[in-house]
Amino acid sequence: MKVVISAGGTGGHIYPALAIIDKIKAQEPDSEFLYIGTHNRMEKDIVPKKGIPFKSIEMYGFNKKNLFKNFKTIKCIFKGFKDCKNMIKEFNPDIVIGVGGYVTVPVIVSAKKLGYKTFIHEQNSIPGKANRYLAKYCDLIGVSFQSSEEFLPKEKTVLTGNPCSQQAIDMPATTKTELGLSSNKKLVLITMGSLGSNTVNKIILNSLDKFKNKNYEVLYVTGKSVYNTFKDIALPNNVKVLPFYENLVKVMKRADLMITRAGASTLSELIALEVPSILIPSPFVANNHQYINALDLIKNDASLMIEEKDLTPDTLIKQIDQVIDDPVKLKTMKNNLQKLKVEDSALVIYNELNKLIKQ
Repeated sequence: MKVVISAGGTGGHIYPALAIIDKIKAQEPDSEFLYIGTHNRMEKDIVPKKGIPFKSIEMYGFNKKNLFKNFKTIKCIFKGFKDCKNMIKEFNPDIVIGVGGYVTVPVIVSAKKLGYKTFIHEQNSIPGKANRYLAKYCDLIGVSFQSSEEFLPKEKTVLTGNPCSQQAIDMPATTKTELGLSSNKKLVLITMGSLGSNTVNKIILNSLDKFKNKNYEVLYVTGKSVYNTFKDIALPNNVKVLPFYENLVKVMKRADLMITRAGASTLSELIALEVPSILIPSPFVANNHQYINALDLIKNDASLMIEEKDLTPDTLIKQIDQVIDDPVKLKTMKNNLQKLKVEDSALVIYNELNKLIKQ
């Protein structure tokens, strides 16, 4: 299979794209790839290190505050379309895939106009602007949540799940001993992402004393930017704080309950691993999409949610205690997460791509 694939800007787009590439390679080792990304975002560093041929175009989002900068943006868009057409024609793929980010717009539109088969994937419940625009230019749309279908053409939308989910399942678990934790106590894992959250950090800081004498342990992975708050203070014996943990999925596999944001990749891992959770959606994301993402789990009784505006030490501890001390609730949440699971999402996508190519 010859594949042009594009995704840019954030790990939430890039890592699902890489998961699709890995699955295609596993199924067809002789496959060829060309990854088209932006010239100045994280994909330019991540993708080449994986040994994947990478080409970039200069692309920017529109600037609402400085309208004059948009003249350069428009100029780059026109050049980006021209460059994409040339790259795609030269590579001559079997299919062109977009996995999110504004860089995918010229890639998918150019491919469609050149007559190539096109597929896009959406990780969030509410499709991003790029994918909503591209819906009319693609032959097939893969979605991570059933609720996304109401925003997209149903006749060409298929539930695939998030392709990162299988990678989470395949990742080996750490041991509680390696983490310096007890093997016979339940574990509550708290994290707000790699950078952390100053707002939530203050709440956790004021919650520490309330964790004393609880019958469970707490591991708080703060994020590097807020760890300094904790490194010199005395912690309860059942609380451990780390600034960062590479491949956090390894810890998730040992957690009885997780307190976290509601990004698409995180939710795909929670579902895949069947980890009960209390979600605190970030209020600072486009279209409030983390809140909408969380609702997919809440409606299915697979998680609980506390909005950041309602978060206090008391509300947090109360919610944790209500779940962690209730084995029936934990089991119900696990069972409902299992019902939301799409088995081997990347393989589902591979099979859909194969069918599309053969049409």
